[in-house]
Amino acid sequence: MSESQNIEWKRSWHDDYLKWICGFANAVGGTIFIGKDDDGVVTHLENYKALMESLPNKIRENLGIICNVNLHDEDGKKHYIEIKVNPYSVPVSLRGRYYYRSGSSKMEMTGNTLNEFLLKKAGKTWDDVLEEGAELEDIDIESIQQFVKDAIKSGRMPEDIGDLSKEELLEKLRLFDKGKLKRAAVILFGKDPNRFYPNIKVKIGRFGVNDADLRFQEVEEGSIVQLLKAVPNQLNYKFFIKPIDFEGMQRVEKDEYPVAAIREMLLNALVHRSYMGSMVQMRVYDDKLTIWNEGNLPEGMALESLKRHHISRPRNPLIADVCFKAGYIDSWGRGTIKIFEACAAAGLPEPEISSMDGGILVTLFKKSTESVNDQVDTEPVKQIEQLQMEFGVLSNRIALGKETNIAFFQDHYGVLTEEVRKKFGRSSEEIRKKFGEKAIYTVFLILLKNSITTKEIGLLLGVSQRTVEKYIDTLKNNSIIERIGSNKGGHWKIIPKK
Repeated sequence: MSESQNIEWKRSWHDDYLKWICGFANAVGGTIFIGKDDDGVVTHLENYKALMESLPNKIRENLGIICNVNLHDEDGKKHYIEIKVNPYSVPVSLRGRYYYRSGSSKMEMTGNTLNEFLLKKAGKTWDDVLEEGAELEDIDIESIQQFVKDAIKSGRMPEDIGDLSKEELLEKLRLFDKGKLKRAAVILFGKDPNRFYPNIKVKIGRFGVNDADLRFQEVEEGSIVQLLKAVPNQLNYKFFIKPIDFEGMQRVEKDEYPVAAIREMLLNALVHRSYMGSMVQMRVYDDKLTIWNEGNLPEGMALESLKRHHISRPRNPLIADVCFKAGYIDSWGRGTIKIFEACAAAGLPEPEISSMDGGILVTLFKKSTESVNDQVDTEPVKQIEQLQMEFGVLSNRIALGKETNIAFFQDHYGVLTEEVRKKFGRSSEEIRKKFGEKAIYTVFLILLKNSITTKEIGLLLGVSQRTVEKYIDTLKNNSIIERIGSNKGGHWKIIPKK
């Protein structure tokens, strides 16, 4: 026998061991043996009579609980004491501090961990608490309408839910009680959840060769319903080489990652995260994609169990229930299995799920680490190489066209501006002051690829094609650019300043 989740051995008694008793009481119970060494061998207690009188009182007075304290002997000579601690349904503290037995170690609970523990002991979860500062006006009606549409389509709610008022629907979903919104309502449908809680966001970063090589980043914030739309859009606009159709859930995207895997990763992170911790973080690399959310697995569940059928034990059951009704998730613990199945169907390596920094990290891998030249058309590569020769400022950090997007210009246009000024007699500041920020970015995009289309510019800038055409007309009318040849087969030219 060895020390474990519910066994602890101590050679002698010290009052500090009350913390271990507190930890057992707050977890699943356990036993402390006083008078045994680290191998469980009896060492004998000289003061066992005094301890048998004092320990029950110390435990009761300091912890407010009663434990069975038993005296044992070995061969009638070596004495040791057994303290049996039962698990308690109410929180147990030692001088105002709370301890918990996790594995074979004791931990003091503070901050978010303590809040979740106290709520659990009270029979509640974080998302089931009333949010005193929130009103019905803080709920986004468009998010409610999207939920209704999705719930009816999923067949998990009747069609007449569309006839309910906002208040009636929230009550039906158990998100509204005694005239107050619950935290889950704000997280699911709030206009601005960050006004009530920190870090209701998803941060997305594009990395190069390692974690120190951050090339650009974006942050999306909002309710779960809003994030389920905004995050995939952002990934398509800026982070993926080839846009993915997130509406076509069953379609396998062979060029990069399976649609279903990415969506399940995002849903798991949003539904099961600790909402009082850090924001969800996604990292896009050349050869892999990761997503991390704060919050460890439920007690008793191992990482390996996520590869097989397992019991669904959501951290935020109200949030999970609404997402189930909308058809976003199922309630059978199959979310992670879908990630593995989707990657296997696409011929990708098996995903990795690991515990890191107080949260869960999920990693998808591409088939192989492709060379940059394999990932882009050869013509844009030649154009960028030519620009490198002309201007001497576009380094290989642009990954030969892979990062031809707005973030590069935001980070590097100051250097490029000087080259533009020398060659064309103009500066970005001059164009920006007259025509706006997006106008100078349009000029930079034309510099990188003079055959670029208005549609491509719109995707890179995150604006409509019609808006880009307005930029183009303004630049043409002011003799900054001109079109050479036809709209289909021609190209753009920057006009030197006279």
